[in-house]
Amino acid sequence: MMRPFRLLSALLTGALLAALLVSPAEAAISGTSATNTATTVTYRFSYTGTPQFLRVYVDADRNASTGFAQAGTGADYLLENGSLYQHTGTGWSWTLIRTVTFSSSGGVAQWTVNRSDLGETATPNDADLIFQVEAPLETSTKYTQVYSGGTSGTVTYTASSENFSNPERGFYHHTGDCDKADFSQSTLQSYRTGQGISLVMCVFYLAEYKNGPIAQAALDQLQQQIDTVRAAGLKMVLRFAYTTSTTGDDTTKDRILAHLDQLAPYLNSGKDVIAVVQAGLIGAWGEWYYTQNFGNAGTVTSTDWANRKAVTDKLLSVVPSTRMIQLRTPKFKRTMYSTTAVQPGAAYNGSALSRIGHHNDCFLASPDDFGTYENTSVEYPYLQADTTYVPMGGETCGSNPPRSSCPTATGELAQFHWSFINTDYEPTVLNSWNTGGCLADISKNLGYRFRLESGTYPATASAGGSLPISFTVHNDGYATPFNPRSLELVLRNTSTGSTYKLAMSSDPRRWTAGTSTTVSQTLTLPTNLPAGSYSLLLNLPDPLLSTRPEYSIHLANQGTWDATTGMNSLLHTLTVS
Repeated sequence: MMRPFRLLSALLTGALLAALLVSPAEAAISGTSATNTATTVTYRFSYTGTPQFLRVYVDADRNASTGFAQAGTGADYLLENGSLYQHTGTGWSWTLIRTVTFSSSGGVAQWTVNRSDLGETATPNDADLIFQVEAPLETSTKYTQVYSGGTSGTVTYTASSENFSNPERGFYHHTGDCDKADFSQSTLQSYRTGQGISLVMCVFYLAEYKNGPIAQAALDQLQQQIDTVRAAGLKMVLRFAYTTSTTGDDTTKDRILAHLDQLAPYLNSGKDVIAVVQAGLIGAWGEWYYTQNFGNAGTVTSTDWANRKAVTDKLLSVVPSTRMIQLRTPKFKRTMYSTTAVQPGAAYNGSALSRIGHHNDCFLASPDDFGTYENTSVEYPYLQADTTYVPMGGETCGSNPPRSSCPTATGELAQFHWSFINTDYEPTVLNSWNTGGCLADISKNLGYRFRLESGTYPATASAGGSLPISFTVHNDGYATPFNPRSLELVLRNTSTGSTYKLAMSSDPRRWTAGTSTTVSQTLTLPTNLPAGSYSLLLNLPDPLLSTRPEYSIHLANQGTWDATTGMNSLLHTLTVS
């Protein structure tokens, strides 16, 4: 049976969680790359701190005995901030050639230089490079660039082990009843920026309205909470309920249906920051077990099931069609809809089956997770298949080693494609994950974690012409995004900063957990695209919040993320004629 009511614990404080999830310090220089077009070379690296000088030493003839001696190379040219120098004489002796295209923002330095200024023509060649920052002084190891010859370039990307915030996934905070405890914008922002947390739970109780309409003050409170979450750059897991008592003093089906009509406009206007809606409404805490109106304590008649389905159908009708709901146990969905899991061809098609996910609020607490499962031999395979395409989340509720310890926890989080879990409950279980060494990995792998592996891009293209691109992305996470997600190739002019976005057809919701996906598409450039040099970026914005970079997907690579724009550099420069 379901577990009795428990108070949310704050033993794992935000500060402790942040300390647990801090990634190891990275070197001052990382994510080094060098790419070229037929006429230009682009150098790039990531750095930490605020150095005064950012440099690239170029050994154009790959002869360590000529030029300026630096880390086993003989540099013929030096890029220092926005200037290009040629080595003359002996020692530190440089002659200015010209200023070059240079940028340094968000911890990323990038130069674009004419190949002819380096004595390198369109004939394929190579060079040894050293990257450097000062102060403090940090010098990279030697990087050998082989020029592509101006036709196309293949980039290999470096993975990042950093724990960072990404929308609609990860640990979530649940610290009070949403109908009474106001969210604080600054506190929510600190979750995202300090703890890598992008989700909060909002359980909104309607206890005062069991016998009449929801008061406008309560509806205003809901709107205020939605607005605060949006302002802070987070999303919410939303649930409505009527009682916290095991007496199950909820309300009737007809009252719930009327209340859902009242809630409909608020759900619609807040859909941009609603990650998912848990079915709730019935029974204690909205978990459908203790209830005076829908079949109590597991004794559920056919009439009770019909009433439960009527509430679920109504909820599906008032929740915007681009959002999903979650039911408390696999049995509920299997009984009311189908014992067959969502099939790939039916995923995301808007049907009831494709919009109903699952939440488990007693994860690992007993052999059947305190009544979450009736028959694991049937429900485990079903849930594993179903959650490939619908959201899975929840919380722990009691220590139960060894089942609640790291090996089983990480195994079932992956098996059932978990996207989110409560960081505030239950502390004994969460602390055991920390001492067991799996907490940091769980934090990074909940939901999706996309990592670029490689990409191939042309060096040149013509306005109005075709642009064939191909990249491979690996999903290291337990799940995939469950809400719609756009995918765009962005061209950013290296001189003016102007951007041009080209929509791509691949759906990130189908970049399956634990696998690599190659995306290949030939795009068409705008006919009015100005000639010039363009950095290529990959953008995965939220379709409803496309101007908010904190709602875009951050890829798990070194030297690619631009927090200001929410875009990911592909570390390649394209020349458009």
